[in-house]
Amino acid sequence: MDHQFDLAILGAGSAGYACALRAAQLGLRVALFDDQPAGGTCLHHGCIPAKAWLQAAKVRRTVAKADAFGIGATLGDTDVPALRRYVDGVIRPLHKGLEGLIAARGITVIRERASLAVSDDGPGVRVGDARYSARAIVIATGAAPITLGLPVDGEKVLTSDHALKLNELPSSAIVLGGGVIGVEFASLWADLGVEVTLVEAQDRLLPSEEPSHSSILKAELMARGVDVRTGANLSSLKVEDGVTARLGDEELSADLLLVAVGRRPSTEGLGLAEAGVSLTEAGHIQVDDNLQTGTRSVYAAGDVVEGPQLAHRGYAHGIFLAERIAQLQGHHPARPVLPADSDLPRITYSTPQVASVGLTAEQAGPDAQVVDYPLAGNGRSRILRAPGVRDSGKVRLVRAAGGAIVGVHLIGDDVGELIAEGALLVGWQATPEDVAGIVHAHPTLGESIAEANWALAGRPLHMHA
Repeated sequence: MDHQFDLAILGAGSAGYACALRAAQLGLRVALFDDQPAGGTCLHHGCIPAKAWLQAAKVRRTVAKADAFGIGATLGDTDVPALRRYVDGVIRPLHKGLEGLIAARGITVIRERASLAVSDDGPGVRVGDARYSARAIVIATGAAPITLGLPVDGEKVLTSDHALKLNELPSSAIVLGGGVIGVEFASLWADLGVEVTLVEAQDRLLPSEEPSHSSILKAELMARGVDVRTGANLSSLKVEDGVTARLGDEELSADLLLVAVGRRPSTEGLGLAEAGVSLTEAGHIQVDDNLQTGTRSVYAAGDVVEGPQLAHRGYAHGIFLAERIAQLQGHHPARPVLPADSDLPRITYSTPQVASVGLTAEQAGPDAQVVDYPLAGNGRSRILRAPGVRDSGKVRLVRAAGGAIVGVHLIGDDVGELIAEGALLVGWQATPEDVAGIVHAHPTLGESIAEANWALAGRPLHMHA
């Protein structure tokens, strides 16, 4: 049969729109289906608005410490409606630009939620009574907040979606979950003057990061007034004028509770079972090494695929699938390579920031070489900190025994901006000797990576041997 499209994509978030843009660039006829605005969670309910809130919190924290820098300043109240106008002003042009790119590439956009409609005639997509045929289909419908069955009402019990839409700040809040989302909200709310209790069931914050960095983060948050409870489980929750959470024998009260324990794949109502697409026990779509499902010509990308839930992982998946499908359809000469999850950088935009890529020291094994460079010895880092405030940040490089750098782990102010270099070192399997001769500008945070490299190469400069 004649196919209306070469590629149909369910979901216009990071994975979906990246796949659409690249596929159209390669000459495929592309249809993009979503009842939500292009850009998905990242642009409208996650990465971008959350980081804009964090930037506003950073400004408030800077003003609060202005006297220490010799600048007279008076700290006023937080104007939440004005803050939200700033956030919306960040989102709006990005969304407009994305819509323009999609239109310019000739992509057909159908602003409806679609489901799979696989038949003997081949793969297809159904929207209401209409069916659209396509030579290949990509499912990229993203993820939604996990609520743990708690009575989420958007007022007293919130998810991150609600927290980004608040019209006024609470006086106090309990944040349930010490992963990336929970830590970021605890950090920004504390900087905006909210009394925060951060509750994590595991024995440390950010369990996937280096344990020593988790300890530094906990100490820094507590120094800024956050009550951090690790190894604590919520046993019950009572909602009245505020919330009362029971942790074992203890009760905590606050104006509201934020449920920030992660996100689950959004796969309901897509007709997956009827199309023969299998799910894992956790609800992720099962795929092979090429992100193909068990159903021919049906693929999955982004947060619906088990692994780290990162927007840039979605981009990488989308671009890979666009090139893979284009290659199979004769539009692309080379077979693409899917980036490994272990090579993807991660950033938590708290204060301090935590950024990493590759293996931890424990994952690298007992023969790995590990160097820690303290940011207290970095000029730029000292400049960023208020006088008298101790800098506990550090850079850790992990090297396979006598071989390549396999992990880069950072904690400190603004260290997220360094992780691109870390990703290059790990992704290109560089050795310290390979990069020891690269000159880093002074004074920059990037010099800390150079210092750690020199130490691994046996030639430390601003470090004791």
